[in-house]
Amino acid sequence: MNTPNRLKQKIFTSLFFSLGLIFSAHSLSAQHSEQLNDRKNGIELYNQYKTTAAIPYLEKAAKAGDQEAQYYLGEALRKKNRYMTPEAQSAYEASALQGNIYSMIRLADNSDDLCVAMGNCPEGRKDPKEWLEIAKKTAGTQAAEGNAESMYLMFRITGNDEWLEKSAANGFAFAQYYLGTGYRDGKGFFILPSKRYETVENLMKASAEGGYPKGMMEYAAIRAEKKDFENYRSWNKKAAEAGYTSAVYGYGLNLSTKASEFGFSYDPITSYALMHLLLELDGGGDILDAAKYSIEKISVNMSPEQIEKAKILSREWKANHPALSYFPDKL
Repeated sequence: MNTPNRLKQKIFTSLFFSLGLIFSAHSLSAQHSEQLNDRKNGIELYNQYKTTAAIPYLEKAAKAGDQEAQYYLGEALRKKNRYMTPEAQSAYEASALQGNIYSMIRLADNSDDLCVAMGNCPEGRKDPKEWLEIAKKTAGTQAAEGNAESMYLMFRITGNDEWLEKSAANGFAFAQYYLGTGYRDGKGFFILPSKRYETVENLMKASAEGGYPKGMMEYAAIRAEKKDFENYRSWNKKAAEAGYTSAVYGYGLNLSTKASEFGFSYDPITSYALMHLLLELDGGGDILDAAKYSIEKISVNMSPEQIEKAKILSREWKANHPALSYFPDKL
């Protein structure tokens, strides 16, 4: 073969190889995007108590190796069947082997594992005690590096309240809420009741500012008790905008009253829109029936044109805000 032909062949081969890399990268990117969407959809449905509907999405993302989807798949299967099925166990194990501490904790709590009881687990399979030690070591290492969420997980692993306090002090919003509710309900020792109330308020304020919607509503309630209705209105709206179902319902209800004791402006269109949005919560929880009842009462004083505007607004709200969620405790 002469030199010009060899040169052409090299150029063609190089071009073909480059195009192959481009198409391969594009395919991998598309697969990753699909995996993320499946995980997102699955977790959103799970957080709306639509466990059965969540499972197909979570299964697809879990099969692609997504450790978070694997954890939630384990949760969904375990809750749907009300016991640790072999499929749930496998999902947790796949997730835990990728370092997911939540899955490790679930496996450590599985004292009903039949193969452990019978002493015939497959070779190489870890028992609950082994998972507990791995969870403790993994979370402990991350906590020592300053990871506030891992400090909270150390509390769940050890039961030591100091870890919960450290997690809250280091800014994990859920731990701040969790600790605050404990103090509110009588946990801990305070010389003066006023100090307890002050500590609870500070924790809920920190949790709210950290973005945790349940913390937002707890802090809003505290401010309402102190007649600080401006802050109550602000945090109720923020929690609703974050998708917290109870806050969406409360905000919508507050807007439905012409003479609101909290100072909300009367806005039946937005009120109806929010109640209409809540009608999709047909998987579980206690919001759906309340929303159905409220939307009927609100609609009595609305024209057909206003109701149509409200339904359009409901669709717009859904498109521009996070998905509705009950925000169940991840553990």
